[in-house]
Amino acid sequence: MSAPLITLHGVRKAFGARVLLEIERLSVDEGGAYVLIGPNGSGKTTLMRILAGLDRDADGGMDFRGEHAAFASYPERLRRSIVYVHQHPYLFHTSLRHNLEYGLKRRGLPAAGRARRVEEAIAWAGLGPRRTTPPAKLSGGEKQRAALARARALEPELLLLDEPTSNLDRDGRAQTLALLAQLRDERRTVIVACHDQEIIALPGFTRLRLEDGRIALQSG
Repeated sequence: MSAPLITLHGVRKAFGARVLLEIERLSVDEGGAYVLIGPNGSGKTTLMRILAGLDRDADGGMDFRGEHAAFASYPERLRRSIVYVHQHPYLFHTSLRHNLEYGLKRRGLPAAGRARRVEEAIAWAGLGPRRTTPPAKLSGGEKQRAALARARALEPELLLLDEPTSNLDRDGRAQTLALLAQLRDERRTVIVACHDQEIIALPGFTRLRLEDGRIALQSG
């Protein structure tokens, strides 16, 4: 059985008197694939933003590989270990290859290492012929695959994906679903927040259901 990569403790986020999220304890196993479901307003995106360090107003904290960190003082180590792909990811107006290389360069990876990771990620996403294409000329499905490839190139210890198939056509959804299955098979720790029934039905994903900001169901 896998050991927990992350264990959340006493998570609470409120807006005035309204409680947006309240989770006493939740563990995410290393190498596990999770799908976070629930109606609009149930707290899915709030939880993803807290995990990614984008919301420091939440109470509580988490143990990451046994090391405790409060959300209010989110450490740089977690920022480098946890990557969040937004529902509408932003791509620079340069080229696909530059988009994938940018984060690696910021992290100080040498040029040879950057080139290797970029080419591996582009091939993984099936975007080889588009490596020099400006994002404005990519289809919706290609943009989503580019965002996934960019995140994968960073080799995060936890990958957070918010509605990755939203507004994609049939082919784009099928290609993105195939990449999600590959992430699962690679034993990458991933949490996908979505309404997409095809993602929810993917084998090997543990379902976490949020209702009114609380975990109402956890099932394999």
